[in-house]
Amino acid sequence: MKKEELPSIGKIPPEIFDAIIYPRLGARSKRILTGPRHGVDCGIVDLGGGQVMAVTCDPLFVVPQYGWERAAWFAFHILASDIATSGLKPAYLAVDMNLPLTTSRADLEAFWSVFHRECVKYGVSIVTGHTAKYAGCQYPMIGGATMMAMGRRDSYVTTEMARPGDMIIITKGAAIEAAGLFAVTFPRFIAERCGTDFACQAEKLFWQMSTVDDALAAAAIGLRDRGVSAMHDATECGVWGGLYEIARASGVGLHIDQGAVPVSDAAAKICELFRIDPYASISEGTLLLTCREHHTGRLMKAFKRRGIPAAVIGEILRPERGIKILSGRRERTLTHPVVDPFWQAYSRALDALL
Repeated sequence: MKKEELPSIGKIPPEIFDAIIYPRLGARSKRILTGPRHGVDCGIVDLGGGQVMAVTCDPLFVVPQYGWERAAWFAFHILASDIATSGLKPAYLAVDMNLPLTTSRADLEAFWSVFHRECVKYGVSIVTGHTAKYAGCQYPMIGGATMMAMGRRDSYVTTEMARPGDMIIITKGAAIEAAGLFAVTFPRFIAERCGTDFACQAEKLFWQMSTVDDALAAAAIGLRDRGVSAMHDATECGVWGGLYEIARASGVGLHIDQGAVPVSDAAAKICELFRIDPYASISEGTLLLTCREHHTGRLMKAFKRRGIPAAVIGEILRPERGIKILSGRRERTLTHPVVDPFWQAYSRALDALL
């Protein structure tokens, strides 16, 4: 049987992860409560004394073409959004910056001043790192970072904790990141096709590409049997990918009403313009949650108080009920999209428009 190759772009598929990465995770430790899993945003380590540490890592993703204010803000929130899904407040950060040879002192200072500002805003302390310029390094992937959060052993969640009967909630809507990145990268093209006013409004989607405030607001009502049972940042493969990953991680089924999943007019129009499926496209800023049914009302009120749009879109079921999407009157089984349509569409647009 021919071995599956790595994809040309994007995350490696689960089959390759299971074959190469998962069997080789270094020394075993009983202190690891949650290790690397499909669709799990954070690892959890038992520190003893009833305390745990949540850990996540991601590329340091910096796009100077967005402007340093946007680029640094987004680089921070990519990291903080994952750690916040644990329900614990972000606390510590280690940063490795492998800068391109073209990076100037002014560039570094512009980036780091905003990155530092966001750390201060959310109470994140930088504990270690590495900073250098190297040949062969290019934006946007200029290194990586690891963020940590601390808390009580009974006061965190992972995507493994959803249970039958929980309600499924989404914040903001689908394709936030895909639409936001297209909007700030190709404003002239969008203005030509959709009008200047629309292009200006669409660019505001960029500042929605964070789930930090969403996750912290959700955690404040209570976790596990006290409220929220799982949270997931709908990044690669968007809403459909995120929902599938929650179901697999928790070993449950689910039923989703596609008509209840919000898609803003701006996101829908941009996805149509660039010919991508909004439900399967990358969506940093979209938080998927499960919540005990009798606490869902309090969760929705908490989001409303914070001005965070949210909608109930379905329910967690027993695993034998399957992973189902209701679209109109037709029900279908949800499978993982595997390859996010955003990357190829974005690459095509860069080649054609820039």
